[in-house]
This record gives sequence, C-alpha cells and structure tokens, in this order.
Amino acid sequence: METTELLEAISRGEDSRHQFKRDVTNATSIAAEMAALANSGGGHVFIGVADDGEVFELDTVNVARLNQLVSNAASNLVRPPVNPHTENVAVGTGVILVVTVPDGLGKPYVDNNGAIWVKSGSDKRRVTAREELQRMFQSAQLVHGDDVPVAGTSASDIELSYFRKFYKERFEVDLDDQHLPLAQVLTNMRLLKDGLLTIAGTLLFASDPTPLAPTCHCKAVCYPGVDIHVSKYVDSTDIYGRIEAQFEKVLAFIIRNLRQEQNGQGVNTEGKTEVPRIVFEELLANAFIHRDYFVSAPIRIFVFDDRVEIISPGHLPNDLTVENILSGNSNIRNPILASYATKVLPYRGLGSGVIRALREYPDIDFVEDRDGNKFTAIIRRPSVAQD
Repeated sequence: METTELLEAISRGEDSRHQFKRDVTNATSIAAEMAALANSGGGHVFIGVADDGEVFELDTVNVARLNQLVSNAASNLVRPPVNPHTENVAVGTGVILVVTVPDGLGKPYVDNNGAIWVKSGSDKRRVTAREELQRMFQSAQLVHGDDVPVAGTSASDIELSYFRKFYKERFEVDLDDQHLPLAQVLTNMRLLKDGLLTIAGTLLFASDPTPLAPTCHCKAVCYPGVDIHVSKYVDSTDIYGRIEAQFEKVLAFIIRNLRQEQNGQGVNTEGKTEVPRIVFEELLANAFIHRDYFVSAPIRIFVFDDRVEIISPGHLPNDLTVENILSGNSNIRNPILASYATKVLPYRGLGSGVIRALREYPDIDFVEDRDGNKFTAIIRRPSVAQD
C-alpha cells in the first residue's frame, strides 16, 4: 500500500473494512479483530492510527514488536489460523503498520475463547443468533440449507403419486422395481435424514409443505406507480406449496400483471408479453434454487409500472459477485435442490440462466445487498418508458 493510498483511507474514517488502532498490546484483542475480518469479507487494521484518524508514527522497535504480536495472535489465538499480510508504510519519520486480513475460506473463525466475531460497521460483535451461525457454516460448505431436517415430518408426508412420476422421469425406472422401502429410497436421495424430510424433500415432494416449512413461500404484490404503497395495490397474493406449484403460480402472477403487446398481430391473437416469458422463468428458477433457506423470509415479487423486482433471501454465496454471475460463474448453495430441479423447473444448473435472460432481454439489473442479506433482480419494463 502506498503512503498516499493509506492517508486517503485514513481520511475516510473507520468502516467494516478499515479498523484503526493507536497501539496494540493485547494479543487476544487483535485476534478477535482478525477473526471478525476473516468472517466478514476481509479488511485492514491500521496500527499507529487513533480512532479519530490522528496518526502516531511507529518506530522500528514497536514495528518489530507489533509484527511479532500479530503473527503469534493469528497463529495461536484464532481457529482455524488466519494468514494476515503485514506492511510497514512510511509516514513522516516513522511508519504505520498495515495488517491485511483476507476473506476467510474456513469460516467460521473463532477466537481463543471459542467466540465467533463479525464486523458490524466499524465495530465488531459476537455472533449468537442461530440463523447467522447456520449461514456461516453454510458459507464454509459445512452444512447446506436444503439438507436440514424439518421437525415433525416423515416419509409419510410425501405425495407418493407425484414422487413416483418424478422418480420414473429422473431415473428411468419404476419406483416399485427398486424393491426398497420408501424411507430408504428417500434417504439414498438425501431427501430424508434420521427419519425426517429435509428442506429439499419437503419442498419438492411433500403433499402440503405449507405447515411443515411455513417461511418457504412467496409474497407477490403489484403496486400502482413506481413505489411501494402501505395500503394501495393492484394485485396481491401469498403463494405456498411445492416448489413446482409455487413457480407456476408466481410466473402466472407476473405475466397477468404485465402488458400484452400486439406487435403487428391480428386483434384475435393473444399478443406477446412486454418482457419475454423466458426471462422470468430463468430468474425465478434461480431464486427458488439458490435462495438462502436459513433465512426465515419469503421470496418477494414486486410489480411496478416501470419494473419487476424478484427479491431472494440471502446474498450471493461465498465470494461470488454480480460480475461473476454475469460471466456465467455459479456457486451452488443448495446442491440437493439443484440436482433434482431440472425435472421440476426450467433449470439447467450450468450457471447460464442469467446469461440466457440477459440475451433475451438486456435491461436487467442485479443488486447484491450483503448488509440486508438479500439479492434482487430488477427487470425494467419497456412499455412505460416508451409511453
């Protein structure tokens, strides 16, 4: 880091990626700070800078001491160990020690007391909420949301005729020809765990997932104008059921609230939707398959006069970015759902859904909100813009 770059960062003040320390004498404290950064996307600790941004230059003796302290804390007081990069940046007649902690691949990182820390603005906080812990384990691929058992369920909750049809299409053999108990088949497919249906098993094949997984549904609202209204709406519905049924009902909701354009066709023709149907098929399939099932919130669909928003619970997994998905990269958050979705949804699982949607209709924006823990696809409606 160059001196000018360092001074510019200091002038902006502390935030979730930049922490100031006038001095460090407590190895446990700096270990917790490094664990928090490793758990929260990485960042920098500037040692030799007060909270208000005043610079206190370090001499060679203190630099040597601090480098040793940081190294020992990273190796011995953080589990798994982190690998910070230290850099002595010249300022005035001394230096500032810049400690760079990369985003951790082995989350969650804990301190010497077993506490898990994350950044919260310029401060850090201890993680205690169950959902947040689950998401951290998920990001480390130690657990997957679709593989979590659903309390109170069993193999008897399966819609057997529906499952038989799927099994035949997926494996090209009749279920009865396997000569195995249904529970064993479901267990082999990772749809049943310890006698309980998983989230994947429930959402794919349960007769009625609604009371079993009540937060795994969709809320769809069509508003007049371009803003959310507290009490005014054109159309509104809550959509429950198996993933396939939810997908079809949400798609129908969107289509019926869009304009049909004649495009030179006769008056008796149905016309074409102002935005190609395949755009919503691709983006909705992604929302159902890749949403974060550790977040107790529905998928939300908002139709406005100028746009349609598809809001998925959970930001992009791990280090995936909007730029990555625009290039066709993917990171499968729910591998069980993804493996079976090709038979129930228009989903190919190749990371190409976003590219196909953009090819058909380029006027789409994607917004990742890590603080709000959501991901939004915004499809601009052409009809209003052209009126």
